[in-house]
This record gives sequence, structure tokens and C-alpha cells, in this order.
Amino acid sequence: MTMLNKDMTLCISLSARPSNNGTRFHNFLYEALDLNWIYKAFAPTDLGQAIAGVRGLGIRGCAISMPYKEDVIALVDRMDASASAIDSVNTIVNDDGVLTAHNTDYSAIAQLIERNGLDPAASVLLRGSGGMAKATAAAFRDAGFARVTIVARNEDRGRALADLYGFAWIADAGDATADIIVNITPIGMAGGADEHAVSFSEEQISAASVVFDVVALPAETPLIRAGRAEGKTVITGAEVATLQALEQFVLYTGIRPSDEQVAAAEAFMRAQ
Repeated sequence: MTMLNKDMTLCISLSARPSNNGTRFHNFLYEALDLNWIYKAFAPTDLGQAIAGVRGLGIRGCAISMPYKEDVIALVDRMDASASAIDSVNTIVNDDGVLTAHNTDYSAIAQLIERNGLDPAASVLLRGSGGMAKATAAAFRDAGFARVTIVARNEDRGRALADLYGFAWIADAGDATADIIVNITPIGMAGGADEHAVSFSEEQISAASVVFDVVALPAETPLIRAGRAEGKTVITGAEVATLQALEQFVLYTGIRPSDEQVAAAEAFMRAQ
């Protein structure tokens, strides 16, 4: 077991509802690669103070989760193209007190679209309008999808996101159906008020061919369970978490683990 020591490099995550996913994934790889590093998740009470702590304490890397992906933009020094292109941040790298923001959510979603062979001609209902929704919408747009509808109760945010990528917007999914349904809201997230809720109706799940939930905790959300029960192709938030965490790991350490090491870290993460 690696013992804490004064020379350890620290990486953290900031989220309103922290999970152990990143903690287990990163720490497993630190151990496997014999790195004197440690990773810890936090739920900040003040985002500005937390980011100041990243800078002042020399914390090497900081993952950013809901609901801070946009609010953190004003607190960093530089925006990498991956973040500035969609005005959303999920990763901060600290180089001697200079904080650079990145976004690895986009690449994770793009990889999953490709891996699952999703048809660009398919219709998509994308529920959500926050920072993760921006990354997801951008990935679908760049993969050639045009028949995408943003579902968001907040009209200003929903319309802005839809207009940004040339998509449609509706305030409520109602009886709308699509080939691919994607949840990018906290509905179904463990520990929340809606943790037992399903983000789409039974009719929408039945009509879809693909059910995609970016919520990573739990890996089997109510929506994913419902999709599996209907025999649909499902894409889970745990898959997103693995892919985006891997790219964060590379940004922090400069090391790309082997496929075998990543698979072992993913299995360890999911075994919690």
C-alpha cells in the first residue's frame, strides 16, 4: 500500500455529488504505474475558494463535474480549444500556478457514438442544457447528426444550446419519440431527489433503439435498467466516466496506460 508522504502529487475532483468513480480509477492506475500520486473527491461549499486552493496548494489536476462545468470558466487562466469550443470545462491542469481548462467529455461521447455505430440519420432526444449537454450536443453534431431535439425546461438555455448547433428545442418531451434518447440531467443520480425517477417515459423508451444515460452513479440508473429490460442498446455514464477519466489521467501525468491497465482500472472502478 502506498503511504501518504510530503512529496505526493495531489489530484482532485469537484462535484455537487461526488462519487468514487474517479477516485478508484485514478488511484488504481497510480498504484499500477508506481506513481507517488493520490486522488481525492470533494464537494466544495465555495467554488471560487476551491479553485484558489488548487492554485495555491499546487494541486496538479482537478476534475470538474455537475454543476460547475460552466461556472469555473471565469476562475481559470487559459482555455484549451477542447473547452473553449463548447464553453464547458471538465478538467483543469495546474502548471506552476497557471490553470488551463480542458474538456474530455466531448471526446468520450464522440468515441461512444463511434463504438456503438450510431447512425447519423437517426433522430435524437437530448434532455439537458448544462455544460455536459454542450459537450454531448457538439459530439452528436460533429458525428453528422442533424435530427436532434434539445429537451430543456429553461427556455433561454435550451434555445441557446439548440441554436448553437442548429438543433430543435422543446420545453418538455411530452409524447415526442426518437431513435436515440439521451439523459444529461441529474435525474436518476444516486443521492438526489430524483434518484429513483426515470428521465424518459415508458413510451419513449419503447420507441427508441438506443438508450444513453450520462449519469455515472449508479452505473445502472433507472433509465439504463428500463432500457435493458426493453432489450435496447444501452450506453452508460460509467462508460463515459472511464473514457473521460483516461484522458484526464494522460493530461495530468503525461502517461498513457496500456489497454490492459485501463481495463483493470475500469473493472476496479465498477466493483465498488
